[in-house]
Parts: sequence; C-alpha cells; structure tokens
Amino acid sequence: MHDTSPVPGAPRARTSALALALLSAFAFGGSGVAAKPLIEAGLEPLHVTWLRVAGAALVLLPLAWRHRNLLRERPGLLLGFGLLAVAGVQAFYFAALSRIPVGVALLIEYLAPALVLGWVRFVQRRPVTRAAAVGVVLAVGGLGCVVEVWSGLRFDALGLALALGAACCQVGYFVLSDHGSESTDGRPAADPLGVIAYGLLIGAVVLTVVARPWNMDWSVLGGTAEMDGTSVRALVLLGWIVLVATVAAYLTGVITVRMLSPQVAGVVACLEAVIATVLAWVLLGEHLSAVQLAGGAIVLLGAFIAQRSTPKAPPARDEEGRAVAVASGEPRADGDRSADVSAR
Repeated sequence: MHDTSPVPGAPRARTSALALALLSAFAFGGSGVAAKPLIEAGLEPLHVTWLRVAGAALVLLPLAWRHRNLLRERPGLLLGFGLLAVAGVQAFYFAALSRIPVGVALLIEYLAPALVLGWVRFVQRRPVTRAAAVGVVLAVGGLGCVVEVWSGLRFDALGLALALGAACCQVGYFVLSDHGSESTDGRPAADPLGVIAYGLLIGAVVLTVVARPWNMDWSVLGGTAEMDGTSVRALVLLGWIVLVATVAAYLTGVITVRMLSPQVAGVVACLEAVIATVLAWVLLGEHLSAVQLAGGAIVLLGAFIAQRSTPKAPPARDEEGRAVAVASGEPRADGDRSADVSAR
C-alpha cells in the first residue's frame, strides 16, 4: 500500500513552486514590452530574438563550463532543449507572425498545456487529474479572450501549421525540463542550471544561422527607444530582455516544472500572456477591453484549479505484478510520495 500520511512541508513546497511559476510567467511575459520599443526603433523581430538568446547564453557561459560533464552524460537532453525549448519556439512563432495575426499565433502556441496533458496521458500512459483537464480548458478559453482571437481572424494553413509547431516546441520545453530531473539508467539527474546554459548556447548557434545578425542595424542599440512617450536607453531594454525575460525566466521556469510537474506548470504558464497584456497596458498604453479583463480572470481561475491538482504516478510492482510501496527521497510540491516510475 502507498503511504497516505501527509508529507511534512508539502504545503510550503507547493506555495514556493507556485511563487516561482508566477515569477517565471512575469519574467517571460515582460519580454514583449521591452522588445516592442526596440523593434519600433528599427530592429527586426528576429534580431531582437537573437540578441536575447545570445546575450543570455553569454551570461550563463560560466555555468556551462561548470556543468561541462553534461555534454558527456546528457547530450540528447541538451540538444533537444536547445533546438526545441529555445530555438524552435522562437523561430516557429516569429515565422507564424508573418502570416497570421499575433493573437491567433499566441493562442495556438498556448495550446501547449493541452498537448502536454495529451503527452502525459497517451505517450507516458500516466493518468491525469480532472482538475488539470478543467484547468487547461479554462486557461485556453480565457486566453482566447485575452488575445481577442476573433479580431482579424483569417485562415492561413501554413501560418496555423507554423504556430502549431511553436506549440509543439513549447511542449518540448515542459517535457524536457522534467526529463532530466531524476536519475535514470545509472546516470545522475541533470542539473537544471547546466541544461539551461547549454540549451541557450545551442539555441544561439541555431538562431545565428536563421537571424544572420551581421545584417542587423547595430546603431539602434546605442540610442533610445520610446515606451509610451518616454525615452528609454536601448541597452537598458536589452538588459531587461536578457537578464530578466530570458535568464531569470528560464531558470525559474525549469525549476517550476520539476516542482509542479509538466502538465500543471504548463497551465500556470498561460499566465504569461495575461501578464504580457497587462504590462503592455501599463507600460505601453495598450488598453484592455472588458472581454480581455474577463478572459484574464478565467485564465487565473484555470491556473488556480490546475495547480491544486496532484499528478498521479503508477504504483511500483514486484516480480509477481503486485503493487508495492516505494518511498521517494524528497517529496515533490504536489505531495506525492510514490516513486515516478513512468518513462521520461
């Protein structure tokens, strides 16, 4: 039988995990309000993306050196994280923006929580809670209101496919963030700091080929950009994008996934779009409608319901197929003491 006694410190761990998830959503959501003035000042969107990823990779270069053993122990994890979680999401999303409205692309990209739920249920064959499923439905529906998906809606098969590619890459972010959290096949658990550092390095290399930064107007970075009528140094905005919206965002995001589970963290991450919209309202003067405010409340409700769900892990079994109790070393924030024996 499983030990059903309360896990000491589980409520505190859950609170800490949720706080980190909110911090990650705020950090990711704050990228747009800093990037838009730079784009309006003359930089191409893809060049801003390259500056973001390459700058963060340079900041985390000492961490990459410190965890260089990961290149030998987890090369596949690092390559997947760099290609999917960093370069893939950015490249597919910006390509989609060239063909479909921003709101539509953003909504499709944030179908990722539903796709994560499908991955956990049908690929990993792990049961998911009803609360997580309800949270996904509410979060995606509310997000549709926040981005006003019906505004300027037009059908473009290639644009929709590119946006779906961004969503699939974002699934890779959540799944791979959780994948290295436990020791498998005799290999030690992958340190999240090292995974992020190498992921950003690989992503920077890929984006260098795509963005071709040698064609960028570098003079823009030496000037100022307008933020709702206020002049701000371009380098200050770039510093925010690199240090907060990328370094801090990825660090807190990966740790959150490991504490909450991919499906729950994926739903909470929908708050990123809400935060981005609110920050644009406050800092860029882009006002919100009543429908957007209601949609934001629905996303919050969906995230709240999902984060209270407890991911279910299948019980370990003995040689005769009988369920046996397995004690884990450290409880996850969800309070589940059973070992996670599913394929990662």
